[in-house]
Amino acid sequence: MLKVGPEFEKTQASRPDFRRDAEITYTKSPNPTWKEGDGANDNGESLEKDHVEIDPNEEGRPVASNYKFLISGMVPRPIALVSTQSADGKTTNLAPFSYAQVINHDPPLFTVGFSGSMERAKDSLKNLNETGECVINIISEHFVEAANSTAINAPYGVSEWETSGLHQAPTSVVKPARVKESILSIEGKLVELKEFESRVTPGKKSGVLAIIEGVRFWVRDDAINEERNVVDLKVLKPISRLGGISYGRTTEAMEIPRPQY
Repeated sequence: MLKVGPEFEKTQASRPDFRRDAEITYTKSPNPTWKEGDGANDNGESLEKDHVEIDPNEEGRPVASNYKFLISGMVPRPIALVSTQSADGKTTNLAPFSYAQVINHDPPLFTVGFSGSMERAKDSLKNLNETGECVINIISEHFVEAANSTAINAPYGVSEWETSGLHQAPTSVVKPARVKESILSIEGKLVELKEFESRVTPGKKSGVLAIIEGVRFWVRDDAINEERNVVDLKVLKPISRLGGISYGRTTEAMEIPRPQY
């Protein structure tokens, strides 16, 4: 069912092995002595570069060009592995979305973007609209392949839980299951759905934004501090989305204090 082309297999075989033991290390910022008014830290190199202006709605520009541009330029993006189930509870679904973000903490609010229309909603959006419930699971390194497999274009009624090999864990407030392998999961209730119209094909609905309120947090006990307010990045080892079929991992970080006026 899950197919990989021979060319990719050849490319994959030529690459170094994944380093499971890679630790997240902290480095200095590029210019630790930066002071007010210093500007960029590249000695003015970026000021010598020219820019290209692009009209996303230019006549003749394919929609796919905007898609490729945005997913390759707006990186890295967090990934919401969203669990839903049908209103009758007979069908469960699991799918990854990189048009996703936390947007508020009081109340805890999240957004998930769906390509397409409500009229032709795919499984996750259909279930979310019917039930108003979901679970947002954060993807970590130890199950990235399984999470990626849930993007398969399986027909409605085929559960990605089975094809991925991931395991269901109980929830407290909503009915959809959370991913047991996920270090961090958020039970969510739908706040609002907003549909958007295509600029290329006027009158056609081309996207849906879901605003979701987090009503329960689940975090693995070895990834949370005693005060239960900070998740350990070294345990979480989150996976991010890059352009094309590329994923990212966090192995280096830097700290820069927030300025006080």
